[in-house]
Amino acid sequence: MELLKAIVLGLVQGLTEFLPISSSGHLVLGSELLHFQEQGLAFDIFLHLGTLLSVCIVFRQELSAMLIAPLAVLQRRADKELTRFFYWDIYVIVATLPAVVVGLFFKDSIAGIFTNILLVYCMLFVTGLIMVATPFISERKVELNCPRALLIGCAQAMAILPGLSRSGSTIFTGMLLGVNRETVARFSFIMSIPAILGAAVLQFGDLLDNPPGAASLQLIAAGTVASAISGYFAIILLLAVIRKNKLQYFGYYCLLLASSGLLYTFFVG
Repeated sequence: MELLKAIVLGLVQGLTEFLPISSSGHLVLGSELLHFQEQGLAFDIFLHLGTLLSVCIVFRQELSAMLIAPLAVLQRRADKELTRFFYWDIYVIVATLPAVVVGLFFKDSIAGIFTNILLVYCMLFVTGLIMVATPFISERKVELNCPRALLIGCAQAMAILPGLSRSGSTIFTGMLLGVNRETVARFSFIMSIPAILGAAVLQFGDLLDNPPGAASLQLIAAGTVASAISGYFAIILLLAVIRKNKLQYFGYYCLLLASSGLLYTFFVG
């Protein structure tokens, strides 16, 4: 039964990490519903690394170009496309800075909020509202630059709050700034790589102090594989939805979930 719970949470992590419905919020709620709160730090870290793998697979061509671009620019043999990816390297670094500040200086304060179910429902409601608003945002087709990347990064840093979707917040912010919605979605996925890696690094010391037992390794492996597979398909699905400008349907789901949770909390729970 624990193995099945691990797989379910892995699937939930992969789907909700990239769909604009909040992975942290769904993991908190899923853990509560499945009574699987004691999965441990290692389980959480490897679930996120599973989603990281899915990003790297889907965007392997873009990531290869971003790795090659700095050397090509230094050697003055970069074409227009490689130059664009060189700037994307810079934008990803800039967009990551707010998350670094939050992770380094507010790590201990953040840990306590993940047990606050009421906060999860409220932030899911916010996520729902911004997704419902997306069809009404006019596309101005402006280019990414450092100030816009920084603002998108601030949205990513705010999404540390459980229930506030990282992908939803960053895509919504980029669209408000006038960036093409598919461009900002791709940028959002790629900028998640250093954010996920950074979160794992911050937790790695704690993991070494409390390594998982042998009995937990099977659960960790199952959850990681499940999160990687579901994350891959979630990215493909979201890109298709964004092309059709139908993000509001994710908003309706979040509003329904949040409203149901709030009603249960205040009138039943």
